[in-house]
Amino acid sequence: MAQVNTKAADVLLANPAPLGLMGFGMTTVMLNLSNAGYFATDSAVLAMGIFFGGIAQIIAGCLEFRKGNTFGMTAFLSYGLFWESFVALLVIPQTSWGKAFAFSTHSVGAYLVLWGIFTLLMFVSTLRLNGCLMFVFGSLFILFFMLGAGFLDNANASLLKYAGYEGIICGLSAMYTSFALVANETYGKTILPTFPARPRAN
Repeated sequence: MAQVNTKAADVLLANPAPLGLMGFGMTTVMLNLSNAGYFATDSAVLAMGIFFGGIAQIIAGCLEFRKGNTFGMTAFLSYGLFWESFVALLVIPQTSWGKAFAFSTHSVGAYLVLWGIFTLLMFVSTLRLNGCLMFVFGSLFILFFMLGAGFLDNANASLLKYAGYEGIICGLSAMYTSFALVANETYGKTILPTFPARPRAN
């Protein structure tokens, strides 16, 4: 029986990271345009959260698992499920059976701070990857803690608004990273820099 060269087959797999990064980036921009006061958190934000922020990142995370990328799998599956849980957090209290489970500003604040801690831990690994991912995760860490502090301070409108501006920058940086990965692979050369980390000296 002929043996399948799985290592060669893996080379043919597409890179799922641009999909996950764009799903994360666009959804983050949408939500934080709302946080910054440009429009209300309506069904457009929720739909983006469920499908592109949530499902697309979950798909990307599963594909990263197939490629053996532990960082990518952990990041995309976690943040994909973050978006699904965030939408559930908003929608459940609006249902007849979920009214008894309405969230408080302090519980949402704790929820966001925990995601900030997770993001800080993930940021450490980006120091071995590239500058674009360092910026994405670093700005996301700041965003979670600004939002968490805002909700812990009884939904401080000013702090949440400034967090919205910071979140737009975070989302745009993820969109840039996604586009850079696609463009660089498509053209077979560096079109847009991602600032790879220097390899560690032996």
